[in-house]
Amino acid sequence: MMRQEAVDLYSILEHTPNGILLVDGEARIRFVNPAFRRMFGTGDEDLTGRKASEFLNSDCFERAIATQGEVSVRGHVPALGLHYRAGIFAIQGSDRYCGIFVDTSEEERARAELLQVKRETLARAQEVIRRQMQTAQEIAGLLGETTAETKVLLAKLTDLFHLERTA
Repeated sequence: MMRQEAVDLYSILEHTPNGILLVDGEARIRFVNPAFRRMFGTGDEDLTGRKASEFLNSDCFERAIATQGEVSVRGHVPALGLHYRAGIFAIQGSDRYCGIFVDTSEEERARAELLQVKRETLARAQEVIRRQMQTAQEIAGLLGETTAETKVLLAKLTDLFHLERTA
């Protein structure tokens, strides 16, 4: 039974879409799965013994080790266009720490696109309102002019009417 569990565990580590990184108490890499390699573009390069921070643009493993606790982080590796979310935790009875990395790049791109659409929509709405206000001011100006002209004409008619009555 123990052998089958080991095979199952190995299969999970090899096929999960999430990157898995195991480090020692000095934050040196001891294991990475294929998903981590794909996410961080390391190919088949031997990463054993290298510092995790070389790849993560973060000291998250060092913080987890310093606090001997769990750390949740969001990270970004600009050179790869990679955004990730990770949970890091201690392996009980060991000096090892495990990080599980989820690629959130697509979510970040969608969020950025939505933000851009919102900005563009707001800019268009502001332009429509500006044009409506300008039109309203022009209409008010025209109404004011015609009202003034009507008042002058009415005054002249009134004067003519009074002149005619007195004559």
